[in-house]
Amino acid sequence: MSITPTSSRSGPAARPRILLLGAQGQVGWELRRSLRPLGEVVAAARSPQAGDRTADLADHKSLAALVHEVRPAVIVNAAAYTLVDQAEKEPAAAMAINAEAPGILQAAANAVGAALVHFSTDYVFDGSGTAPWKETDAVGPLGIYGASKLAGEQAIAAAGGAHLILRTSWVYGIHGANFVKKIIALARDREQLRIVADQHGAPTSARFLADVTAQILAQAQGDFAGVLQDKRGVYHLSCAGVTTWHGFTEAIVARARRAGMALKVGAIEPIPSSAFPTPARRPLNSRLCCRKLEDAFHLFAPSWEEALDDSLPLLLKQEFGV
Repeated sequence: MSITPTSSRSGPAARPRILLLGAQGQVGWELRRSLRPLGEVVAAARSPQAGDRTADLADHKSLAALVHEVRPAVIVNAAAYTLVDQAEKEPAAAMAINAEAPGILQAAANAVGAALVHFSTDYVFDGSGTAPWKETDAVGPLGIYGASKLAGEQAIAAAGGAHLILRTSWVYGIHGANFVKKIIALARDREQLRIVADQHGAPTSARFLADVTAQILAQAQGDFAGVLQDKRGVYHLSCAGVTTWHGFTEAIVARARRAGMALKVGAIEPIPSSAFPTPARRPLNSRLCCRKLEDAFHLFAPSWEEALDDSLPLLLKQEFGV
């Protein structure tokens, strides 16, 4: 017996229903915008705004109940436990949200005939070498956060069904706390910054991630479960190019100055990771090879510099009034 997802409208013009989890996060906030042309977006978050549903990924029973109530055609999960250092102190919380909830979501999606899009991370790798990581490379997370995200990927795969897992890296956005906002705030107050220069990756804007996710789903032409079943699996998705946190900082500061911000900072000193110890180890190599996604969906990433140029003016206006 097949199960057909319900929609909020009847007849040939009915719009598919999209359940968006983590709608208050960096990526979720952008997905609200990018997914609207594809159907009725039912936004949900742990601390919802007016009109949103409540969704706490640590409450597995209510999470499954929400899926069965909404009966979406596709679930887009942008919610996660992202406190990398805190996860070392709260492994149970990280595992409940990042490792266990994704499998529950996939099982619930299967029960209502829906597909699942889930975001993961470069932290599933150990950061060795200099080559961009491929989806087929051996994983080896360095801490609880990466281990919990990897376990979530495995839970989705074990549940079967239609799904895409999109691994990304170094995410920043217009909404929410992130590296870009922190650097600008520090640059206004300090004359010198000391920034790690031996970790390599591609800064990836939440705006870009949301737009690509929407374009992937648009290719399904409403048959989300059918198309994502055919192309199910793990894909890497980040902006193109490579830099370090030090190089990213220099780019942020230079662009903020050109936009008219008065920044106190002068010297930006490169330092090794060993000079900035953290509870959780960070991978030195976060480069991701995105060829599989390019071939499957014919979508191509802008450089991280281009994506920063697109996002930073909006961020500066919203956050700093520039």
